[in-house]
Amino acid sequence: MSRSIMRWFVLSLALLATSPSFAASPAVRDGGTIDVGGVTYRLSGIDAPAADQLCIDDHADSWACGADARDQLTKLISDRDVHCEDLGPDAVYKKWHLGLCTAQGENASLNQLLVRRGFAMNLAAAGESRFGQDETDAKGDRRGLWKGCFVAPHEFRTGQKGGVLLGSACRSDKDREIRDALFPQDPAMPSGCGIKGKYALRAKVTGNIGIYHLQACSSYPALTRPDRWFCSEDDAKAAGFRKAYNCRPFTRQRS
Repeated sequence: MSRSIMRWFVLSLALLATSPSFAASPAVRDGGTIDVGGVTYRLSGIDAPAADQLCIDDHADSWACGADARDQLTKLISDRDVHCEDLGPDAVYKKWHLGLCTAQGENASLNQLLVRRGFAMNLAAAGESRFGQDETDAKGDRRGLWKGCFVAPHEFRTGQKGGVLLGSACRSDKDREIRDALFPQDPAMPSGCGIKGKYALRAKVTGNIGIYHLQACSSYPALTRPDRWFCSEDDAKAAGFRKAYNCRPFTRQRS
């Protein structure tokens, strides 16, 4: 093989390695998390609602904004392939990765589009403010979450009931009523999300904020007022919850 052909071959391999590759059929977990090519990515630089987060809409009614955020991400992808730039392991749950993800044919990332549509907040932690202008525009136009009243998604996930109320529909004279609606004592189970989560001080012994209960746990029926609902054990673990110790181990049924 001549040197020129060898150089061309090496260059071709390098271009393939650096060019975007798209994985078919990405699966949406919630408004800020997707599975692509066997890897779960938390969309970097944004704070999006969990599937079970509740908000108040512009008519002062309870609104399943977390489910709507998940639907928005699904619509943005719209059966297209998705490429994610892998930015390394997630700081909270190492099995997941941070990603800057783009649907095929789009110039803007899914991360940016969600903030632009008002269904995610710009994450300004550690000086990061990649989508600050997109959030300012969405807030000014009352798009998505901003048309109603809500707490920041990260405050909902950690049970901070005293968090700052955000959005154009918040009323200072209805503060208590709004917070009761955002953090109900008996939240409805989102479709396909049957794992119960409860905040617990004893969970802090293992570095967690709560305990999740599967249907195989003896504690499941008695827990009638969960604080959170999760769609999978990975979702619960990523939110800082550990499994209840009274769960029966999974056994495969004989055919």
